[in-house]
Amino acid sequence: MVERITLYSAYVCPYAHRAELALKESGLDYKRFEIDLQNKPEWYAPKVNPASKVPAIAYGGPDVDPASPSPESTKLAESLVLIEFVNDLITPTGKSLLPADPVKRANARFFIEAFQSKFGPVWYSSLFKGEHPTTILPALDALVGLLPADEGSYAVGKEWSLADAAVTPFLARAFTSLKHDIGAYDAGQGKAVWERIQNEPKYERLRKYYALVTSRESFKSTYVEDVIIETFKKRTESIRTERAANKV
Repeated sequence: MVERITLYSAYVCPYAHRAELALKESGLDYKRFEIDLQNKPEWYAPKVNPASKVPAIAYGGPDVDPASPSPESTKLAESLVLIEFVNDLITPTGKSLLPADPVKRANARFFIEAFQSKFGPVWYSSLFKGEHPTTILPALDALVGLLPADEGSYAVGKEWSLADAAVTPFLARAFTSLKHDIGAYDAGQGKAVWERIQNEPKYERLRKYYALVTSRESFKSTYVEDVIIETFKKRTESIRTERAANKV
C-alpha cells in the first residue's frame, strides 16, 4: 500500500512540473500545495525542504493540511530523485514509467542528462540574462538527434517515460516564452526564433514530438500557461527596464 503523498510545487517551475507529470502518469493519489516562490511560507524550509526549493514531497504520516506538514512524514526533494521515487512506488504493481529493457532504461536516463546539460544553462541565460535566444538552437538540434526516427515515438520508444517527464516542462516554458516574445533579450528576438522552430524542416521531428507529449492529459491538466506567461513577463520586463536604466 502506498502511503500518503503531498507534492509541494509551483506552476512556474519546470523542475516541479517534472514531479507532477510523473505523479499524474503513475495514477497515484496525491495532494498538491502551491508554493509562491517569491513569498515562500516561513514553515516551508524548516518543515519540508531546507534548500527552500520546489519540488518536494512529504511521504507517509497522518492525513494533515499540507500547510501544516507532519514531522512523521518523510521529506524528499530534487526533481530527478522524485520522478524515480514515484516510479519505484508503482513498480511493485507491475506498472513502470521506465522501459523494461535495461538498455532502453539507460537510454532514457542518458536522454535526460544530455538534454539537461545542453539546454538548461543556455535557456536560463536567454530568458533571464538577455542572451540571444538563438543560443538554445544547438541544444534543440542535439535533442532532435536523440529522438527516435519514428514520428509516433516518445523519447525512447512507443511508451511515455520519465525521459519525457524530465524534458517536456522545459520545452513547454521555452516555447511559450519564445512564442510570446518573453525574455530579457531584445524585443522581437524570441518570436524570430519561434518562427524558425515552427518552420525550418530540421525541426519537424521536434515539432511532432512536442505535439505528442503535450497532447497527453497529464500535461494538459498540469500546465497553467497563463500563470507562466504572467510570471515570466513580469520578471523579464523588470530586467529589461533595469538594463535600459543602467545604459543611461
